[in-house]
Amino acid sequence: MAQSEPNDEQDLAKKIEETRQRFKNELLQESTEKYDQRDVERLLNDDALVEGYLQWRQQVVDDALKMIDDSLQWRKEFGVNDLSESTIPRWMFETGAVFLHGYDKEGNKLFWFKVKLHIKDAKTALDKKKYVAFWLERYAKKEPGMPLTVVFDMAESGISNIDMDFVKYVVNCFKVYYPKFLSKMVIVDMPWIMNAAWKIVKSWLGPEAISKLKFASKAEVLNYIDPEYLPPHMGGTDPFKYSYPPLPDDDFQTPIYDNGPSITEDETESKERSLLFQVTIQEDLPRAEDKDRGESSVRANGARKPLTTFKGPLMDVSPAEELSFGSGETERKCLIVLTNVTKNVVAFKVRTTAPEKYRVKPSSSSCEPGASVDIVVSLHGGFQASPQDRFLVMAAEMDGAGSQELAQFWKEVPKNKIMEHRCVTASQYGTGVFPRLDDDLLLLFIRRTHCLTSPLLILCLPPIAVKWKYCISVVLLFVRGSQVISSSQC
Repeated sequence: MAQSEPNDEQDLAKKIEETRQRFKNELLQESTEKYDQRDVERLLNDDALVEGYLQWRQQVVDDALKMIDDSLQWRKEFGVNDLSESTIPRWMFETGAVFLHGYDKEGNKLFWFKVKLHIKDAKTALDKKKYVAFWLERYAKKEPGMPLTVVFDMAESGISNIDMDFVKYVVNCFKVYYPKFLSKMVIVDMPWIMNAAWKIVKSWLGPEAISKLKFASKAEVLNYIDPEYLPPHMGGTDPFKYSYPPLPDDDFQTPIYDNGPSITEDETESKERSLLFQVTIQEDLPRAEDKDRGESSVRANGARKPLTTFKGPLMDVSPAEELSFGSGETERKCLIVLTNVTKNVVAFKVRTTAPEKYRVKPSSSSCEPGASVDIVVSLHGGFQASPQDRFLVMAAEMDGAGSQELAQFWKEVPKNKIMEHRCVTASQYGTGVFPRLDDDLLLLFIRRTHCLTSPLLILCLPPIAVKWKYCISVVLLFVRGSQVISSSQC
């Protein structure tokens, strides 16, 4: 099993190279004017993009090349790389027929289509298609590699709203133009009169996407989306009302009590975190071996410092991906550590999709060259962290501007000068038999107990693990732990 993974990676690398080579020899030779050069450069340099086409076409290079050809021609025809708010008629944004907002239960962004607001009109058909492309391209740049869940809200729609050409275009966007982009397509509250039309749509999707099509009543949609992101007419509690401007796609807002106090300033040491059959990890001063590795797990402001790091052009951000909260009262804080890697002062600010849940201190400030800043993120009141909650860290070089000018600085700094990094949240404790463990906590557990270097521990499991499910959980812990240790290069 361990040998098959490297072989799989080698096979994928060979197919990526074969796809690129055949693209250059077979497709680029036909005409240099066929594609936008920016898309060609991206295809030749972005392995993840080529991998997406291959996976969506079951690793068949011929089929992937056909998809690449169709996709790149479409991108040039629609001028996708140059689409912006200024190139789309303003009235399309104002109608609110298409927009991004909220998340499904798996943490995927929701792409809403309000069908009742769509009227078939040949004169505006091209602009409407470009409008959809604008949203997809905008999201692809903001959240590369992250899938979308499409929601067709069919409430109060009728025959006049049926536009099969437009629906086929939307399907092709996910089938051809944006590989691996579709998590699922949920059609909510569809009138019976449209049954025949959607049977045709199912035939367009193809076998690779047909399983992603979900027809749901108002009650059934709750299987896919929590009430907090559903409008009231679907039985939800989301108070969101579309308006333009601005674009509502990010959902990132400044946290409540900006730069104010956290929910508690109790600086006493948190209780030991209970893990795996009540084995505890003492969060004391760093050991000598920790110091040698530069991986201190000392808590600051009552929160454990993260061990994983995203290396950014302006700032390193820790943790790299997930903010982890526990379930106890003493585990309601975590840290975001920012380190300035430039020779200039860098301004930063933190935003979140759930400002009512979190307190962030500081949420906006500046950092001197080579310095680090600990940002304390605290859960407020009785709220619990959820996979749908996102955090956005923004940073930009200040070029001599003072900290008292931060508000004005963020208004004036060009968007292409801003570094953005996104993190999701994860609770340490799941609802099943075995708790969910983030990489930071797992890495700490492994190092403190040296469990990976003690094979005899497995032999001790029967008297400890009363239930067989625990035994499986421990084996999975060892497997995942070895991956974490390997990735951390310890």
